[in-house]
Amino acid sequence: MAEEEDDIILSELNDEELSLQMHDDLYDGLKEEIEEGVNILLERGWEPYRVLTEALVSGMTIVGNDFRDGILFVPEVLLAANAMKGGMAILKPLLAETGAPRMGKMVIGTVKGDIHDIGKNLVSMMMEGAGFEVVDLGINNAVDAYLEAAAAEGADIIGMSALLTTTMPYMKVVIDSLVEKGMREDYIVLVGGAPLNEEFGKAIGADAYCRDAAVAVETAKEYMLRKHNQLAAG
Repeated sequence: MAEEEDDIILSELNDEELSLQMHDDLYDGLKEEIEEGVNILLERGWEPYRVLTEALVSGMTIVGNDFRDGILFVPEVLLAANAMKGGMAILKPLLAETGAPRMGKMVIGTVKGDIHDIGKNLVSMMMEGAGFEVVDLGINNAVDAYLEAAAAEGADIIGMSALLTTTMPYMKVVIDSLVEKGMREDYIVLVGGAPLNEEFGKAIGADAYCRDAAVAVETAKEYMLRKHNQLAAG
């Protein structure tokens, strides 16, 4: 019965109330409620891009901020991101149809020799939650996997993750290959993982080291804004 009552409440809310309620539902990781809210707003004539930005991305921004500030932790953020994924599954084909603007496109994967993926998965979900298109290469990626995917997908960003001190140096192998092939300037390279730090990121030639998923999103946004501004000025 409770679910039925929730359905009635959601459908009876006005647009603004529903959008705010969806922020709360995202925060609480309620996937079914998010899917229902997305469908209601679409039925009411909201453009897919408006649903994405006002109901979902705004909600995930709150989640990201609280994760950064230590109010939320990884399990809660994964739940929120999973709820976001439910909403995105409905919106993605509609966004493609309408040619809605996107923040940017990222190819991300864990480097060769490393099979850890929780951190990478969290970054992927948070990036999607911020309006980025994400191509997840999974774990244990060699140089060619990154370079081929980035070129084929027309990516703006290459993201690399490592959780082992033994696999960290492979990030430099990927960046050196980009330099050798004259492709380094084509991509923003972000690196992350527990054993890394800012000094390491600089030493290997990455654009930035991101200590967690919330920082990755903010950093990606900053770099994409710079890129857009440079293109506009050029």
